Amino acid sequence: MDDAVKLTLKTAPDRAIVFPRMRWAALVWLLGWGTSYALVWGWANFLHLCDIAVILTCVGLWRGSSLLISSQAVSSIVPALLWNLDFAWRLVVGSHLIGGTEYMWDARFPLAVRLLSLFHVAWPVLLLWALQRVRYDVRALPLQTALAVAVLCLSRWLQPELNLNFVVRDPILHRALGPAWLHLVITASVLIGVVYWPTHWLLRRVFPAADSAEAQIQN
Repeated sequence: MDDAVKLTLKTAPDRAIVFPRMRWAALVWLLGWGTSYALVWGWANFLHLCDIAVILTCVGLWRGSSLLISSQAVSSIVPALLWNLDFAWRLVVGSHLIGGTEYMWDARFPLAVRLLSLFHVAWPVLLLWALQRVRYDVRALPLQTALAVAVLCLSRWLQPELNLNFVVRDPILHRALGPAWLHLVITASVLIGVVYWPTHWLLRRVFPAADSAEAQIQN
């Protein structure tokens, strides 16, 4: 065998050993969670950015992809913490502080499926743990920004009646923020400027940057 080929095989990162156990747990979770959500809430539900984050995080764990895990850390950590805060507030006080977890008390849906949404509790910890292994890929912000803009437009076009990702009514005033195009611009701007960019800034300072050459091989 050629020496260059031997060297490549020896030095190229093995995706399977980045998360040797977690990658299988992610696959099992994705199959069970995804099937349950599809049966109860329908396929349109997977246009939620938080659900897209679950799918891409599981793919990232399976592939050992720094880019996918980093982008979903940018996307998910703050929204998951807000979800946890609202859920805990409802448990303790009896009312919702922010909103977004009302469905957890909706008896029209099976309790077992509602309880699957408790993944929000563990997701920030999982993402931070994974970033310790694969480091932070600075391309996460532009990737997640492009993905979010595309998903917001699709949500408005495909299922406007569901108000997925608040593309029709905002979560605070519960109203449209002007014409459809303006509402989308404001929603995307708040998401990127208030959630994504500060998270990206913080993660860049907490975690070492993923090596660009290694990231290209892995991704």
